Amino acid sequence: MIDESVKHYLQSLIGDRPNIFYEMEQYAKEEHVPIMEATGIQVMLQMMKIQKPKRILEIGTAIGYSALRMAAAVPNSEIVTIEIDESKVKKAQQYIQRAGSDERITIIHGNALEVFEDVSKFAPFDAIFIDAAKGQYKKFFEMYSGLLAASGCIYVDNVLFRGLVADPTAGENKRLAKIAEKLANFNQWLISQKQYDTVVFPVGDGLAVSRKI
Repeated sequence: MIDESVKHYLQSLIGDRPNIFYEMEQYAKEEHVPIMEATGIQVMLQMMKIQKPKRILEIGTAIGYSALRMAAAVPNSEIVTIEIDESKVKKAQQYIQRAGSDERITIIHGNALEVFEDVSKFAPFDAIFIDAAKGQYKKFFEMYSGLLAASGCIYVDNVLFRGLVADPTAGENKRLAKIAEKLANFNQWLISQKQYDTVVFPVGDGLAVSRKI
């Protein structure tokens, strides 16, 4: 992982953002809502600006932070995002409406492993962003990758998981060690998928980018 001093330096280079994003970041910090780390999302958004996806699927809405960041970065895109937690859905809807993006962002409330038929109605997707239950990453990828358009990209957050994937025994928390082990296995599986060209970037909490060949 990136040295903390380098991490803070890179964060200092990030330009200003609309006030609603600062508000959401503060809310996430105070309420312990996981959102994508600053350097990681900047890299992903830059890639999306280059890719210019017209339709994006997000697995894991939380409070709508990354969905709104993607909507702002790719102005002509439409986003479908899945969230299982009803309270987070309501909060996300509030932020999305305030940002004036409710016509471009569709929230599907439910378990991502159970709403495939609802999601498939919006397919194909040019980009898929996975940032939900870490232990289900492989299932998410296998289930939804079939909805990816030719030459599309799948972005997966947290694949380095606090650096623990390199050595799951380094931490003292057994639960975190198990998650790290599952992510390490997922990374190995992902790299082995011949129909995708995958690179893992050591930014944020680790970002995997898989381009469909």
